[in-house]
Amino acid sequence: QVQLVESGGGLVQAGDSLRLSCAASVRTFSRLNIGWFRQALGKEREFVAVIRWSSGSTDYAYSVKGRFTISRDNAENTVYLQMNSLKPEDTAVYYCAADVVGYGTSWTEYDYWGQGTQVTVSS
Repeated sequence: QVQLVESGGGLVQAGDSLRLSCAASVRTFSRLNIGWFRQALGKEREFVAVIRWSSGSTDYAYSVKGRFTISRDNAENTVYLQMNSLKPEDTAVYYCAADVVGYGTSWTEYDYWGQGTQVTVSS
C-alpha cells in the first residue's frame, strides 16, 4: 500500500513562490511515477506535472511550463513541485498521485493519491 502526504501549501501573493512536497511511505518509491494534479473550486481535476521513475523525464501542463519544476529525491522518498511566479489562477487544492505503470496526464491513470494541500494565490 502506498501512502502519500502532501505539504507546503499556503496563502501567497501573485508572483511569489512555493515548494510543495509529496512524501511516500513505501520502499519501492524509486519505481513509482509521481504526478501532481490540482483542482480548483467548481472545476475538474487537472494535470500539472509528472516525473517518471524509469527515465526521470518530466512533463508539464502548458499553463505551468516554465514556472513550475517537478523533481524527486529517492533517498528521501519525496517528490517536490517548485512553483514560481504564481498567479491567482494557480489557486487550487494540489494533489500528488503515484502509479507503477501510469505516467500520463489523466488522473484516471494513477492508483494512489494524497489528501491534497491548498494553495491560494491572491492578486
